[in-house]
Amino acid sequence: MLPRLDFAKIDAMDALDLAILIEIEAMERYKYFSQSLGHTGGNDATSVFRMMVDAEGKHGEELAARRKQLFGTAPTRVHRDMVWDAEAPEEGSIRWGMSQLKALQICLAAEHKAFNYYDEAIPFVTNPEVVELFKGLRDEETQHVQLLEGIIAKLPPEADMELEDLDD
Repeated sequence: MLPRLDFAKIDAMDALDLAILIEIEAMERYKYFSQSLGHTGGNDATSVFRMMVDAEGKHGEELAARRKQLFGTAPTRVHRDMVWDAEAPEEGSIRWGMSQLKALQICLAAEHKAFNYYDEAIPFVTNPEVVELFKGLRDEETQHVQLLEGIIAKLPPEADMELEDLDD
């Protein structure tokens, strides 16, 4: 049985540790996707997933720096097995030959999922500092959604073409 995270009992350090683990899980899933699909060159699905590896990694590093500044080297009480698919894209969502647009839509769904995770956790949080932290993290996910929506809006029509379509 997986250990449960009780949002009513976490403090700001736990919340930051949770957020860092969420970013790591998402980064690792995107890395797995990019390695699984291979790179065809140009703007393909793998390029999208590599972009997300970098973005999730950067966000995780920012959170880790904030955690270190506030709590130094205090040991972590939140563990990886307490996080499951809070932001990571769905494992079975990729397929070989998928379009750049489809890859971006997968990323967009993951960012919506992260927004919902923090938004749905807030009512269970009793620590006001954690409530504010989760609201901030939720708002950052909104910014990520808007960024991806902006990228999608600027895609050329061929970004929706699957690799099989390009062979025709």
